[in-house]
Amino acid sequence: MSLRKTTALTATAVLGAAAVAVVAGRYAAHTALRPPTGRSLPVGFQGPPLTVHATAAGQITLTRSLVSELPGTYALTGPGRHAVVGPVLDVPSAPDTVVRRLERVDRGRLAPGDRVRLTPQLYTGDPRDALGLEYEDVVVPGELGALPAWYLPALRDVWVIAAHGLGATREHPLNLLPFLHGMGLPTLLLSYRGDPGAPRSPAGAMHLGDSEWRDLDAAIRHALDRGARSVVLYGWSTGASMALRAAAHSPLRDRVGGLVLDSPVLDWRATLRSLAAGRHVPRPLLPLAVRAAQGRARLHPGPLPELADPASLELPTLILHGPDDAVAPWGLSRELAERRPDLVSLHVVRQAPHAAMWNADPRGYEEALRRFLTPLL
Repeated sequence: MSLRKTTALTATAVLGAAAVAVVAGRYAAHTALRPPTGRSLPVGFQGPPLTVHATAAGQITLTRSLVSELPGTYALTGPGRHAVVGPVLDVPSAPDTVVRRLERVDRGRLAPGDRVRLTPQLYTGDPRDALGLEYEDVVVPGELGALPAWYLPALRDVWVIAAHGLGATREHPLNLLPFLHGMGLPTLLLSYRGDPGAPRSPAGAMHLGDSEWRDLDAAIRHALDRGARSVVLYGWSTGASMALRAAAHSPLRDRVGGLVLDSPVLDWRATLRSLAAGRHVPRPLLPLAVRAAQGRARLHPGPLPELADPASLELPTLILHGPDDAVAPWGLSRELAERRPDLVSLHVVRQAPHAAMWNADPRGYEEALRRFLTPLL
């Protein structure tokens, strides 16, 4: 075979492999950035379901796993059923099970053989049905269209605007509503682009906070129009990233009094790899997915630009994060707290998965939140 033909065949093979890699990377990126549908589970809780082995008075026996052994308070969810479980009571030597305290069954019933999943979202439904708290259904005019939200009125003129994170819905912040309501804080629970009932995200892809923060900006404007003196932005996961970006870029940023960041996604590359792996993208495709996602979703090349110069942070900030977060590694949170100790407080929660810091230690979490919020009121 001539050198020219050999070269041509080699080039064709290389180009073919490159084309396959591009297509594979795009597929992997699309899979990872696909918005959640229906009653999706928060990221980090989307693994294999657990089997109910037995129930007794105030107890439930589940398949033993890293998830079912998590300390703290969580919910069990499955088709037609929802329950809340408390701490681990026992880990029998056989069979391979774990016994947890069964706090309550909100919907359906739990029987041996049922398949359920653990979730940090303790409540379902609206604030009235879930917690007995009166609220208003409101519509926030957003960049892409109407954004549905729940508004809970209270006595103070400092509002909390809550933004959920990856895989969750505005039901996730319901965990903190009794605490916030007890402090007299009006609270707005926002649905943003890509959420059920909200406008579709451009190109059908999540931007991990890079574009979604504009919906949070719209919520700030809505709160000020309704009489808020200032707002505290409270975000989980990508909602925390949105809060950081809104505080840096919103035309109304001078009316933001503080930030509460739970499990913030500060480096989208690590989170995207976790998302892709959680959606069964093969490991060899993960680097391709990261590169494809940067182009597809127009993501910035590294960690949040707002972290490049921590000196530019101007707001009191509480970060709630821990070393066991496999979706949004906490190294950057710790670094930000170390570089801005004058403004940033870090409350460390151990043995807590992504965006489940409150579930692992509700009492310690709420005390840190109380100490942070009180001076802002």
